[in-house]
Amino acid sequence: MQNTSLRRAWRLLSCTTALALLAACAEPFDPDLRDMGNGFDTSAAALNPAPRPRPDDRGVISYPNYQVAVAREGDTVVTLASRLGLEAGALARYNGVSADASLRGGEVIALPSRVAEPSPATGASVTGPITPSNTGTPPVSTGRIDVTTLAGAAIDRAAPQTQSQPSFPPQTPAASSAASSASVATPRALPSGEEPVRHQVGRGETAYSIARLSNVPVRSLAEWTGLGSDLAVREGQFLLIPPAGAAPAAPATPTPTAVTPPGAGSPTPTPPSAAAPLPQEEPPAAAPAPAAPAPAPEPQPVAEQAQPKASAMAMPAQGSIIRAYAKGRNDGIDIGAPAGSAVKAAAAGTVAAITTNTEGIQIVVIRHPDELLTVYTHVVDLTVERGASVTKGQTIGKVKAGSPSLLHFEVRKGMESQDPTNYLP
Repeated sequence: MQNTSLRRAWRLLSCTTALALLAACAEPFDPDLRDMGNGFDTSAAALNPAPRPRPDDRGVISYPNYQVAVAREGDTVVTLASRLGLEAGALARYNGVSADASLRGGEVIALPSRVAEPSPATGASVTGPITPSNTGTPPVSTGRIDVTTLAGAAIDRAAPQTQSQPSFPPQTPAASSAASSASVATPRALPSGEEPVRHQVGRGETAYSIARLSNVPVRSLAEWTGLGSDLAVREGQFLLIPPAGAAPAAPATPTPTAVTPPGAGSPTPTPPSAAAPLPQEEPPAAAPAPAAPAPAPEPQPVAEQAQPKASAMAMPAQGSIIRAYAKGRNDGIDIGAPAGSAVKAAAAGTVAAITTNTEGIQIVVIRHPDELLTVYTHVVDLTVERGASVTKGQTIGKVKAGSPSLLHFEVRKGMESQDPTNYLP
């Protein structure tokens, strides 16, 4: 009986101690999972993301694929919509809030449609959306949807959680020149013009879980999105995942030089004659007889020569290529196809992600073996969902109507774009 009482008292003391430790935490309970099995590796989160760009006088921050607005102190959905010329109900539904909801100062609200671009007239430092090469001149519309950021975001969300290092965007020529000019100054994180990933909060997600999966510090996520001190998020809310900052370069380790101990001089070389007598002269060896020439290989019949292997992928749509691949300008091909015609999986794989941009353009990403990914845009009436397995040539949707109607198709090796014609028949 005495032992039973002692065990109960010990259990009570242990539970009380654990609760006291949890209550003393200044932040929500967030255990380190890095050493638990194949847990998360958050070492990349130590990178210092660039600060969020400053909005214009209306609160608008514009990127090539979407726009957001930063709320003022005392703003509501109605006042923000009125300031931007948007319908309050549409703005509220797009962000998962009620039309009469009050907004925090600094809170980021996603815009369901584009408003007038920022310019010096609205208090912005440049004209047009923020891009790595924006020099203050109005952007020239190419009529092409830039799917690099959107597809990259979808691929990142679909990637296995054991991936520990983030993919860094390629350095632009402007960034290279800025880095070289700053090499004589104190090193610091350069402001980034890269478009951040826009993540819509799903059921059960928290700011901590999204930050871990995105390999960014949770405080940077909160600063870019304007979260409150409690870091609370709601289902349907859009968060901005800040681009990764530049990691400081490791100092070069000097190569150690050999040091002669004190009192030890350089060794004196031994004369050759003192160690061994000089070798006797020998007559030169006779030149070897020339080898017989190898017989010429007999030509093989044409029928026995190796045949070219079959194409790795099938055409995703029936039509001709109306815009060719050009790395950095068009990371895929545009296939002119009739509206409503079938869009097919180029190869067997798994649907990794399905997303939609603010203009209603659907983007489908399929993962294949050997780190290959295929990206399809301007697709409607999807017949697959995320996680579904597809076969080569299986219909996944239809070509969206447009002028002209087309399918944009990309092939990527990891995150690097490839020329799709190298894989197609």
